[in-house]
Amino acid sequence: MGEENKVMLHGNWSSPFVKIVHLALTLKGVPFEYVEEDLENKSPQLLKFNPVHKKVPVLVHNGKPIVESLIITEYIDETWKNSPQFLPEDPYKRAKVRFWSNFVQQQLFGSIFTIIKTEGEAQEKAIKEVSEKLQLLEEELKEFFPDGSCSIDSENVGLLDLVFCSLFGPQKVEEEVLGLKILDPGKTPLLCSRVTAINQLSLVKELTPPRDKLVAFLKFIRENALKSASG
Repeated sequence: MGEENKVMLHGNWSSPFVKIVHLALTLKGVPFEYVEEDLENKSPQLLKFNPVHKKVPVLVHNGKPIVESLIITEYIDETWKNSPQFLPEDPYKRAKVRFWSNFVQQQLFGSIFTIIKTEGEAQEKAIKEVSEKLQLLEEELKEFFPDGSCSIDSENVGLLDLVFCSLFGPQKVEEEVLGLKILDPGKTPLLCSRVTAINQLSLVKELTPPRDKLVAFLKFIRENALKSASG
């Protein structure tokens, strides 16, 4: 990889935000060096490149760091113009994609994480919040895909698809650990169809961590959170 176009990604295998960027780079065919970060012992490079949030992902292009997964993905889309194009050309459509990608990250990520980390009344409240937000998203998807088509391949993946994949990719594992369904085809058929189609892409399958590793990680997070809450 030439120094004039050197790309590095600092990440952690468990981060859904890193997964968005990893998928974006791979779909674009961008060669890059991946640096696995220990989030309990962050490297000096990570702290240097992201001194504000001290979080992954961080993309470093020719020595210049870019942070925040959605900002990084848009940077990738604008820097490497080949397909797939993650954001539409039309300004209004681009704005809509940006809004709903932010909605999923800011509204749904946190609420689903709360479901994983709680039980009882707190969990029931989070489940209700997620259900309401998923219904809003389902209605919006009818505008994005008015014909109900969920045909997808590596040439037409969009930013929303990457966000869906990062959050809902491990849904079966989440359901196994929690003993409840987060996505219900009866309530959000379009979203479920889109997520299923994305997860069938060979590239997505290749970049998905082993099931047992994901199960163990989510159980660890849940058990630690419940122990802390009761202690």
